[in-house]
Amino acid sequence: MLSLSPSRLIAVLAAGSVTFLSAQGAAQNPSKPFTTARGEWPSYTGDTRGSRYSPLDQISAANFSTLEVAWRFKTDSLGPRPEFKLESTPLMVGGTLYTTAGTGRAVVALDAATGALKWTHKEEEGPRGAAAPRQLSGRGLAYWTDGRDERILYVTPGYRLLALDAKTGNPVSSFGTNGAVDLKADIDQEILPDITTGEIGFQGAPVVGRDVVVIGAAFREGTAPKSKTNNKGYIRGFDVRTGKRLWTFHTIPRKGEPGYDTWQNGSAEYTGNTGVWSQVTIDEELGLVYLPVESPTGDYYGGHRPGNDLYGESLVCLDLKTGAKKWHYQLVHHPIWDFDIPAAPILADITVDGRAIKAVAQPTKQGLLYVFDRVTGKPVWPIEEKPVEKGEVPGEWYSPTQPMPTKPAAYAKNGTSLDDLIDFTPDLHAQAVQVASRYKLGPIFTPPVVSKAEGPLGTLARGPTNGGSNWPGGAFDPETHTFYVASSNAAPVVLGLVQPSKERSDMDWIAGSAAPAGRGGGLGGGGLSVQGLSIFKPPYGTITAINLDKGDITWQVPHGETPDAVRNNEALKGLSIPRTGQAGFTVGTLVTKTLVIAGDPQVTTLTTRPRGAMLRAYDKKTGSEVGSVLLPAPISASPLTYSVGGKQYVVVAVSGGPYSGEFIALRLPTAGPQ
Repeated sequence: MLSLSPSRLIAVLAAGSVTFLSAQGAAQNPSKPFTTARGEWPSYTGDTRGSRYSPLDQISAANFSTLEVAWRFKTDSLGPRPEFKLESTPLMVGGTLYTTAGTGRAVVALDAATGALKWTHKEEEGPRGAAAPRQLSGRGLAYWTDGRDERILYVTPGYRLLALDAKTGNPVSSFGTNGAVDLKADIDQEILPDITTGEIGFQGAPVVGRDVVVIGAAFREGTAPKSKTNNKGYIRGFDVRTGKRLWTFHTIPRKGEPGYDTWQNGSAEYTGNTGVWSQVTIDEELGLVYLPVESPTGDYYGGHRPGNDLYGESLVCLDLKTGAKKWHYQLVHHPIWDFDIPAAPILADITVDGRAIKAVAQPTKQGLLYVFDRVTGKPVWPIEEKPVEKGEVPGEWYSPTQPMPTKPAAYAKNGTSLDDLIDFTPDLHAQAVQVASRYKLGPIFTPPVVSKAEGPLGTLARGPTNGGSNWPGGAFDPETHTFYVASSNAAPVVLGLVQPSKERSDMDWIAGSAAPAGRGGGLGGGGLSVQGLSIFKPPYGTITAINLDKGDITWQVPHGETPDAVRNNEALKGLSIPRTGQAGFTVGTLVTKTLVIAGDPQVTTLTTRPRGAMLRAYDKKTGSEVGSVLLPAPISASPLTYSVGGKQYVVVAVSGGPYSGEFIALRLPTAGPQ
């Protein structure tokens, strides 16, 4: 008989299979890859590949508009106050829906057919939770099972990883310390100024593959950091059973690690951020994890961190079990545009010129899709280093080139020119030109400028902060090899820099404007409108289909009703304005057997229906709108679909304006009593 030490596992061969026993003798079966094939939605994007695809087809073009409410779940009581920014996408496994919700980031389990509450769990974190940089309900959670044990994993506002029993909601005592792992500890750095108030957190969903749970890192949103020094957004993998840290990847290399010399003047020692605030993606077959990394400290000024700054705004591939780097590709050198990689990379098995490729496609704020061989990191189509303008901000360091994909073509607007300005009428165009004359215009990667009252007030840009794709990302159809993504085009961003007072920041330059108060030019583009209209041409928001076998755009359509402010604008009276679509970065796409489903990010008022926002269905082959359902508020998270009891459901989160967070489940009409 084979005898091993208690700390090791014993492999027992039985009936031609292998079962793993722990030191205590409990069977440990490896978890299986998540899939939506059985009508479930077991991971944040349906699977761990970022697909947001389900093969369900009961809901179709013929009946989508007949969908009715199956149940509703209001989240007001799950925190000290109602939430108006509900961004969570639930999971559905085994007839139970799991989600984070409410301003206290509670976890709830609901009956997937009725919406009845099964259990709820909420942590009280006191000052640590109150100081968290990323609060509210967050964007989701993770599910794991080995066939017997079932767990829900999520990250609290105070940056703790909890494992809950999926059946009861109780913490799993064998995980970490009484069910929790302190993510501010064991992180290869001292969290400053202290564990309680130190700036680092995470509002995204953990992702689990091969019994490893991967956790990102996020910081305060904002464009005027108090300091060039901050905590670092290291990424870690943990054992899903025990909570033991398995590895840490240093997104800012430490001395002696590759990439350290891309941070000149020793700036890797004090620069922070460079985390993953969106979603990681896991290839369970290959045992690889893909990290979409954000910007380093100072979204729009990098003079304190000269050099290319790896791994800022890079797509990084790691070994899932060890955290060892396999490859990386920096999408933006020396980031100074807030082009955080904002969304989950999408794993796509495609065929290019007759050759099968295991690819990874990364949507971006730039409206560019970067596509790589996910094993080697080699671009599927050439990415060219193109010269870009060197700026003149004192003390700044500029990269002379930036990588630009040759395919696919940009699916969202980036850069600005006079040709982009509205031309509904010659007079409106002339007014837009007058407004734009106070700013610097130019193509993508036109750098920020020092804001001057006499002009330019800043660089007029599209993409940073709220353009292109954001955290909802896209969806991939494995049957047709087509990628679907929503994007936003309308809102301008002004990249102007000012010198702060010492009390405000120790940085040399921060985002700001020399314009008098109320005269426009702030980072959000306040004042950049003409008679209540965006100075940019529509479409303001689109959905695009891209064939990844060819790298070509198949179709693109405006998404969302024309906003009330446009449709009812006096300056456009008597004009026929085609649908403009709507600006907004909360639109996520869901793809099924025949449909692409997405919701409006704004409410509108029409004479033909009550005020509200629409959930729309498009024919996934042509882009033709084939159905819609009225919602009481804008969609504020990506939708999901599943099947229970022979019925297909679509669940959406809605919130915004005066409407507090609510989950709404839709299904086809059912005859007779419910």
